[in-house]
Amino acid sequence: MSSAVSFQQVTKHYGSFEALKGISFDVEEGSFFGLLGPNGAGKSTLINAMSGLLVPTSGHIKVHGEDVVHDYRKTRRALGLVPQELIADPFFTIRQLLELQSGYFGIRGPEQSKWINELLERLALSDKANSITNELSGGMKRRVLIAMALVHKPRVLVLDEPTAGVDVDLRHTLWEFTKELHQKGHTIILTTHYLEEAEALCEKVAIMQHGEVKALDTTSELLACHPFRYVRVSVEDETQPLSEALKSKLVESDASGYLFKLEKQQSMSDMLGMLHQSGLDVKDIRSRDASLEEVFMNLTGAAQS
Repeated sequence: MSSAVSFQQVTKHYGSFEALKGISFDVEEGSFFGLLGPNGAGKSTLINAMSGLLVPTSGHIKVHGEDVVHDYRKTRRALGLVPQELIADPFFTIRQLLELQSGYFGIRGPEQSKWINELLERLALSDKANSITNELSGGMKRRVLIAMALVHKPRVLVLDEPTAGVDVDLRHTLWEFTKELHQKGHTIILTTHYLEEAEALCEKVAIMQHGEVKALDTTSELLACHPFRYVRVSVEDETQPLSEALKSKLVESDASGYLFKLEKQQSMSDMLGMLHQSGLDVKDIRSRDASLEEVFMNLTGAAQS
């Protein structure tokens, strides 16, 4: 499968600080790709370099085979970016902003007006089309940003923390719309702190830390390679002491019981034996594989923020 975006030994230096340290990977055309990492990992720097908002110190980034520095007109036409920062324009209505954004790409006419109307409808903005953004809630402003990113019908959509600070209903609306775009052939690149979203949506994931790629694989392979599975134990009396064996496997405890991690090569009978020897009054036991958040924590050692 051909690459929608290709990063080739990309570096970015700010004086002696290396924000990106030779990043190399490809995002396949038509894929739903997750770019994850703790704050300061270099995700936004990489996205800004891809989008033309900064110039890499060295290396190359190509979008559908075109270099983002030398062929910037073509690559920016192929990209739509939804940034983290919310829009705040006191002069133009939402419809005017979308018409202006279309004009940047030389797109106008009846077909474009029809597409703008469709975007307004799909993102539940039709009744706000003649409002200025200063009159909108944060969630509405986020929808406007998505409409602006899509107004020129880009082949690659980049979502940089698109659901940060929005309510649950809007989050589901945005993801349903994004999944529809993906099904129509758009390549989607997502950064998010909501790792359950990345696990549910992304086919492939790159995990970054300190300007480097720590892991790059399909979501299913990353989950399969995690060394532990997890056992949730509900108990009648959470004040009962744990044995040393159980303490060594404890991840967290709360009012309902305990979460333990078990090496994959260990059998459940080992855990049942430890629970029996500990004398806990067990109400329920549930076993599960690792989540993407736990894979992320294991690879980066960083708390999710």
